[in-house]
Order: sequence, then structure tokens, then C-alpha cells
Amino acid sequence: MNFDKRRWVFLILGLALLLLFYLAPQFAPAVDPAGKQFELSRAGQAALGLFLLAGIWWVFEVIPIGVTALAIGILQPLFAIRPAKEAMKDFMDPTVMFILGSLLVGLTFSKVGLTKRLAYRMLVVVGEDTSKILLGCFVLTALLTHIMAHTAVAATVIPILATILALYSEGDTSGKPTKFGKALFIGMAYTAGAGSICTLMGGARNPAAVGFFKEFTGQDISFTAYSLHMLPIGWALVFLLWLLMLVFFKPEKKSIPGLRARAQNLYEQLGPMSREEKFVAVAVTLALAVLVAQAVVPALKGIDRSIPLLLAGLLFFATGILDVQDLEKKIPWNVLLLFGGAMSIGFALWKTGAAQWMAVKWLSMLQGAPWVVFLIGVAFLVLIMTNFIMNVAAIAIVLPVALVIAKYLGVNPELILYASVTSAGLPLLLLIGAAPNAMAYESRQFSTGEFFLAGIPGSIIVLAIIVLFAFTYWPLVGLTPLLK
Repeated sequence: MNFDKRRWVFLILGLALLLLFYLAPQFAPAVDPAGKQFELSRAGQAALGLFLLAGIWWVFEVIPIGVTALAIGILQPLFAIRPAKEAMKDFMDPTVMFILGSLLVGLTFSKVGLTKRLAYRMLVVVGEDTSKILLGCFVLTALLTHIMAHTAVAATVIPILATILALYSEGDTSGKPTKFGKALFIGMAYTAGAGSICTLMGGARNPAAVGFFKEFTGQDISFTAYSLHMLPIGWALVFLLWLLMLVFFKPEKKSIPGLRARAQNLYEQLGPMSREEKFVAVAVTLALAVLVAQAVVPALKGIDRSIPLLLAGLLFFATGILDVQDLEKKIPWNVLLLFGGAMSIGFALWKTGAAQWMAVKWLSMLQGAPWVVFLIGVAFLVLIMTNFIMNVAAIAIVLPVALVIAKYLGVNPELILYASVTSAGLPLLLLIGAAPNAMAYESRQFSTGEFFLAGIPGSIIVLAIIVLFAFTYWPLVGLTPLLK
């Protein structure tokens, strides 16, 4: 057994913080602008300690990320945060099953050869310049997230990216991660988030935020109005994050000579689509059509979004396209456990009141601040929270409190809405912040530390672009920062 000093330091630090919060005297209550007090229970206090432990263990990978997720379920009953039945059931939450369904779809695309067909066709279009290849992948990812959930998009494009990376690394027998690979997969995760904020169909957080906004202000936001305000900021972030990847992970090769001709040759070698490819393409298209139609067809809204993708996966096993070997050896259970743990700590913070206590404490400090400081404070809080808990939960906790304080400051509530949705869609620091982050990690091209470090300037870019749009584009389309 090797003694890794760094690993043991962070392992013990995480446990020490959990014990510190568990044993500390009860914290003072948070008070909102209306004078309402929010007590932090002992369970909530311990949940904050567990929240810090999980963050440290995940960032520094002191143990496998899936095992850290299991620790979250184990430690909750031990520290009286939640009963084991509640803590463990989150590992089978429908959101986790949606990720499983997405992984099954991606696996099937890869197995029947559809991903190679799509990858070769894309390379013929974008050419041989590595920066343009990255941009082409990011644009494709962002475009798809306009009409379908970014988790499903990630599952669709990751096998395509793997094929492109294989062509890039051809001749390299070391098997080591490349800077191009890091940029490709981290950039995909980041731009999936940027694209998903552009329309109401990009993620559940978007309509949820609009719903909360209507409930607290009485104003409704139409699909067109939402897209008018969010499409430009989403695409500005796509291009800025592409530039960030080129700076942070500059590809080893500026171009891949002969790649376009090779991709065209490989595409032609595939021949016409097989019966299996056509069947898989039709089945997945129908599943995705149901997910898209849920936004506009009331009868479909009662179907959980995991069902269409899981049903497609069931169909692939029933027809023999997938088999038990695929289930046992090719499904990244580490990623599924990671998201189960993320759901569990998120619900622990939410249901013990710890997340609401944090939100009220933070936002109450901004009551007398200038509108731009308040805007940054709200966006920052959502951005940090959405790295640890479900983005819908982050919106549900922060937005109501922020809208109340905005009223006292005379800040336009729409500004708070759009800033919150932007931050909620871009958790760039931790793998648990969004499913595409965790799914990209399975490429083994980057470490959690590299993802975190790239996410720091990425998060600063997100906050900066929100402020820039508050002063420039949004006022041009009638969204003034202050109420008249």
C-alpha cells in the first residue's frame, strides 16, 4: 500500500470539516428583508459540513469519484442528516435514470457505427485546422441543446468526439491524454451548458425559472421573449469558451494534414446505412421527438423525461443490438454513482434548509448595494450553488429571495431572472454540476483538478458577460437595469 501524503491530507481535511460543522454550536439564523428568520437545524449544519467534504474529495480525487458519492449516502444517516432510506433513494432518482438512458443511446450509436458516420461527415465539412475542428464540435453541441436536454446531447456527441480524437491521436502509441482531447471534452461540457440556456427547451431549469418569476411578479415570459434575451448571451459564451479552450489547452498540432481526404475516404468505406443504423436512428429520433414535444403537448408533460430514452434502451436490448456485455462493461457506473451522490447531497442541503439558509445569508448582505453589485452577487451565488446541487433547486432557492430584495433596490426583476438562468446553466467547476461534465470525464482525457482550474476563468467569463449584457445588449431590447 503506497502512502500518498497529498491524498491523505485532503481526505482528513474533508472529514475534519464535517466534524467541525457537526460539533460546532448552532449557527445564528438567517434573516430576509421582510424580517423572516430561517433557523439552521443541526441536520442542516452537518449537511453543510458534508457539502464541503464532498467538494474537497471530488476536486482532489482522494478516492474514486463514485466512491465519494457512496460516502455521501453512508455519512448522512451516521451524522443524523437524513435517514438512510431517504439518502439512498436519491441514487435511483429519475434524473440519474435519464443519464443512464442517455448513456445507452450513446453506446448504441457507437456500436452500430452511426457515430463514425457523423464524425467523418463533420470532419469533411470543418477541415484540418484543429481550432476549427474544436469550434465545429462546440457549435454542433450548442445547436442541439436548443431543442433537447444537454444530457441527451452529450450522450449523442461524445462518441463522435471519441472518433475525432482517435483520428487526431493516430500514430501516438503512448495512450496519454492530449491537450486537444482535454479541450475537446471539457469544451463540449462547457458549451453544452452555454447552448442550453438559449431556449426554454434547453433544460428544465429554464421553464422552472420562468415559472417562479411569474409566481412572484405576476409577469409571464413568452418563448420568443426568453429567446430574444438569451440566444445572444448563450452564443457569446460558446465562442468565448472556445477561445478559453484554445488558450488553456492549446492543441499540440495546429492542423492534421490530409485529414479531410482521410475522413472522406473513411466515410465512403462505411457504405450505405445498414438496417441496424436506420433502426437506431429512427428509434432515437422518436425518443428525442417526445422529449421536445413535452414542452408544447400537455398530454406528454406527465411522462418523466427519463422514460423515452430508457424505452429506447429497452428496445435495443430486446432486439439484440445491445447485450449483457455492454451493460456490464461499457456503462460507466462510476459516473452514474457520481450523479447519484450529487442528487443525494443536493436534496440533503435542500430538505434540511441549509441551502435556503446560505442563500438568505448571502443575499441579505447585498440589500444596500448598487444594482450591479447585487446582480453579480446573485449570479455568483447561483453559479456556486449549481456546481453542488441541481440547477432547478438552485433557482428555486435563490430566485425567490433575490426577487424580493430586487424590489427593495428598484432592480428590474427580469434582469435577475436572466442572470440567474445564465449562471444556473454553466456550472464549470465540478463534475457534479451537470451531467455533460461527468460524462465528459469518462473520456479519461482530464482530471477533476484540471476541470476545476479551467472552470475558474470560465466562471469569471460567465459573470463578466452577464454584467456586459446588463449594460449593452439587454437595454437595447428594452431590459433596463432599474425600474423606472
